[in-house]
Amino acid sequence: MSRSLRRGAIAASAIAFSLASLAACGAGNNAQTMEVKPDNAATSVGDIKIQNAMVITQPDLKSKGPAVVSATVFNTGRTAQTLESITVDGTDKKAELTPGKDDKDSKPKGPLTIPAGGSVVIGGKNNASAVLPSSREAIKDGNAQKVTFSFSKTGDVALQTFVVPAESYFSKWGPSELPKAPDGKPSKGESGNPSGKASGKPSDGASANTSGEAVDEANTNPSGDASNGADTNPSGDASHGADTGTGTGTGTGTQH
Repeated sequence: MSRSLRRGAIAASAIAFSLASLAACGAGNNAQTMEVKPDNAATSVGDIKIQNAMVITQPDLKSKGPAVVSATVFNTGRTAQTLESITVDGTDKKAELTPGKDDKDSKPKGPLTIPAGGSVVIGGKNNASAVLPSSREAIKDGNAQKVTFSFSKTGDVALQTFVVPAESYFSKWGPSELPKAPDGKPSKGESGNPSGKASGKPSDGASANTSGEAVDEANTNPSGDASNGADTNPSGDASHGADTGTGTGTGTGTQH
């Protein structure tokens, strides 16, 4: 074998050995890359697997609105199971469970049915929801808190989940109804104006001008001028009859 052929054979052997070594690293069910766990919470007990579990709170730290639990629940068994409840460690309240838009098996107010060989997504538009009452004193953003899922057959499945605010990517998985700040406008039926306005005019049947003139239709007007049978001139003097008006506009009238 010539020197050039010998060198080529050695190079080919080296390449083949390196490729075989690289292939061995990623082959099989026990490959090291398969053993790296994701950052999100996940666990498996019996036929039940829970992935992407987290607690999502209101984006405003001062808000006392509800929080939600988001997760995907898998049932690898041959029979359906129901998710009876979800609780967060540190609170004494259970999440309110509501089935998704296309869920025909679950009751309107829970529990949620996890079909055999199927899955249910909790959180997000048109999906099932798990709403927690306001518990700011127990649920803190940035914490990893214990959340327990209770199933009809598997029983309790607990795992540590992150608590994150409904911001950025998590906004579409957070609470569907965020509290709104007051807009400062009065509610319906409240105009904000005084109930009555001063018109400065006498009531019907007793109109008077500023000169103190007598007006028919009233025995006495607000200025005290005489009427009926006592026509008065602008000075307030009676032209006929014995009745006289002072004409001062002070509201005092005399009769003789």
